[in-house]
This record gives sequence, structure tokens and C-alpha cells, in this order.
Amino acid sequence: MRSVILLAAMLAAAGAQAQIEVRDDAGHTLRLARPAERIVSLAPHLTELLFAAGAGAKVVGALEYSNFPPEARALPRVGDNATLDLERILALKPDLAVAWSSASHRRQLERLASLGVPVFQSEQRELEDIARALEVLGTLTGRSGPAGQAAQAFRARAADLARRYAQRPPVRVFFQVSGAPLITVNGAQLISKVLRLCGGENVFAGLPVRAPLVDREAVLAADPEVILAGASTNGWRTPWLAFPSMAAVRAGNLFEVPADLLARHTPRVLDGAELVCTDFEAVRARRRQPPKAGASATR
Repeated sequence: MRSVILLAAMLAAAGAQAQIEVRDDAGHTLRLARPAERIVSLAPHLTELLFAAGAGAKVVGALEYSNFPPEARALPRVGDNATLDLERILALKPDLAVAWSSASHRRQLERLASLGVPVFQSEQRELEDIARALEVLGTLTGRSGPAGQAAQAFRARAADLARRYAQRPPVRVFFQVSGAPLITVNGAQLISKVLRLCGGENVFAGLPVRAPLVDREAVLAADPEVILAGASTNGWRTPWLAFPSMAAVRAGNLFEVPADLLARHTPRVLDGAELVCTDFEAVRARRRQPPKAGASATR
């Protein structure tokens, strides 16, 4: 009888230890009785983070535009940036939904939680937040081992980039999110932290809005040394070439980086950082040997 009681106590203790408790980035405490096995991802970058954390096989549904890694393209779609398909989400019988705190789905997320689906909200505003998100997702999905390895690799790579570039001579940058309307980022946006990692200074860092609208006159007044576009839209350079006296145009410092590498806050943001840092090194080299007027960098 004593052994039976002891076994029961051991099983009870194991069950207590199996419960997972984390605090999400919206300040909510989330409790799971066991690691999640059926996950819906409600943002493309979160889909990517789940795969990077080693939990890709557990993702049963994803938001539109979840296209990386390639396996994510085959996942059933459960909505888009504007709205979630709650009926389809529930049909997938998820035991966890991972959502982006800044998305426009707040009321639907509350409804999803009220229907019994645990919701974890995530927000990455610093590079370290990406590593931390990997670790927390690893905890929630029972993939702490591979998630921890991915987080450490990310931290090591970010530290190496900072060591190599952060203290290099500064480069004044205008980051162009889109051209019509003309949108940039302020200093609180993670993209601006990537620029800083490479020794860049965001000329609109002081604006209060995270993704502010600016006019062309404001950019001309700021006179950045570099214009960096986070897109590959053909012809985005053309409007700027009409201002040959602008420092960036005069020096030929008009660069672009694939939008997903910087806009999606995942380990691939350091792939984007590598490109940005390389561009800024080219800018520093041109200070010693300026190109002909009107020249434009391409990549």
C-alpha cells in the first residue's frame, strides 16, 4: 500500500511539474497542462519563429503570407492581416494560438480565448526579444532544446555583428518602407535597431509614431547620406534621382534589402543586417573615393 501511495505522489508531482506557465508580451499569464501539439500561427513572422524553434511540425494552421520556410506555404490558411477565420481555426482543434500583440485582431483574439483556445501574444521590439521568443515558444511546445540552441546562435551572431560594425563611423540613413505613401520607421522600431547595429543613424528616429508618414520635403531637409528601401519595387529609386544635390543621390548611396528580412522579426533579420552592414561599409569607402554624380548603387 505504501508503494502505491508513493507512486501516486510521484505521478502527482510529475503532473504538477508538467504544467507550463509563461507570461506573454501583452502581460497575460498563460498556463498549459502539457506542451502544445496543435498550434495555429496568427502572423507570418510567428510561423517562421515556430519553425525556427523546432516546432514547425506542430503548426496546423497559419495566417496568409506565411511563406517561410517553404513548408509553411502548405499550411491551411486561417485569416489575413485584417480578420481571422474563427470557424476554421476552431475546426483545426488547436491547443494553442500564437498571435502578434500589435495586430488588429484584438477582439477576435479575446473571442478565441473565450472559446477555450489558449492565446499567447508575442511582440519583438529589440533583437534580444527574438531570442527570448524562440525560448518561450520552445517551452510552450516542448522543444526547449532546439529552441534554446537557435536562441543562442542568434545572440552570438548579433553580438558578432555589433562587435564588427556598431562602433564604425556613423552613417545617416533614411529607411523607406514604401514610396506611395512615403512611410519610414522611428527609433523604437526594430528596423531602426538593425540600422544602429550596423553603425547607422535613423534620421527620423525622434518621431513619435513607430511607422510615420513623411513628405519628400522632410527627407530633403534631413539630407541623409543613405536611402535604404525595404522592398524590391522596380523604379523606387527614380523619384530620388530628381534631387541630385541630395547627399545620398550625389554619392550613389541608394540601396535596397528584401522587405521580409527586416520587417519580419525572426532570426532572418540578421541576414538583412548583414546586407545593411555591407552597404554601410561601401558608403564609408565611398567617402574616400566619391563616385560620379548621379551614380546609384544596386544589389
